[in-house]
Amino acid sequence: MFGSLKNVFSSVYQQVGNRLNALFSRSVIDENVIDELEKILLSADIGVITTRKLLDAVTQHMKAHKMDGQQVKQILAQELITVLSVPSVSLDKPVQLLVGINGSGKTTAAGKLAYRYSKQGKKVLLVAADTFRAAAVQQLQEWAVRTNVAMVIGSHGQDPASVVFAGCMRFIQEKFDYLIIDTAGRLQTKINLMQELSKIKRVITKIIPADQIITLLTIDAMLGQNSLEQAKLFHESTTLDGIILTKTDGTGKGGIVCAIADQFKLPVAYISYGEQPDALSLFNVNDYINSLMVSE
Repeated sequence: MFGSLKNVFSSVYQQVGNRLNALFSRSVIDENVIDELEKILLSADIGVITTRKLLDAVTQHMKAHKMDGQQVKQILAQELITVLSVPSVSLDKPVQLLVGINGSGKTTAAGKLAYRYSKQGKKVLLVAADTFRAAAVQQLQEWAVRTNVAMVIGSHGQDPASVVFAGCMRFIQEKFDYLIIDTAGRLQTKINLMQELSKIKRVITKIIPADQIITLLTIDAMLGQNSLEQAKLFHESTTLDGIILTKTDGTGKGGIVCAIADQFKLPVAYISYGEQPDALSLFNVNDYINSLMVSE
């Protein structure tokens, strides 16, 4: 498992993991190590608030006990695991609503989820609720063909909520196992976008019990601290259940999930990487942190 994670997060390990291991291999562990650790954590986009929390915890341990570099590294690993160990709802819910800005990997994530469930022999229905971008509908259609699943499409510019309503009705009438809804990422203003998402959520919950719905936010790992503001806005508009961290194979900024988990108590559900249908994995906190801390 460590090897596969290192492949996915190759840039993270090159830019962060190796620096951490070099830092904690020093013979003297003092305040200079803490200063350097702060730079490393910030460079990984863990964020000022979460970095400060981690450093305070590490410093307290160092004051209370005389420790070598490897012991300090273990403390940091445990603190990172604590930050990321946010209680999560079941991911295996029949209705899965994907939200996020344009370009964050929503449609690709929807297609990969469809593939994941179809490979399990489940009956899957995709809904193209981004009626404002023809390219988004076309991309989702390609995924539907690629994964051999059914799809609901509206007309260009149609009210997205009405397309979702049609999808929900078909989901019930034809007894699908999973309904995966791809939403728009941009309208005329942020307010319009958030209002539209709230409307979509209301439409779904009028037909399908809320406890059967999971809402996942796609976060582009390359955007770093901008993702914090995205998480805040989307969480305020439609309560989120978790994060899908996308594009993790090409960036050293995967640490943003620590800040999001810490500040908004949102768990990471999946990591998405590459364009292959099976390039989506459940996020495992211990594997992620342990892999990060393993020396090359």
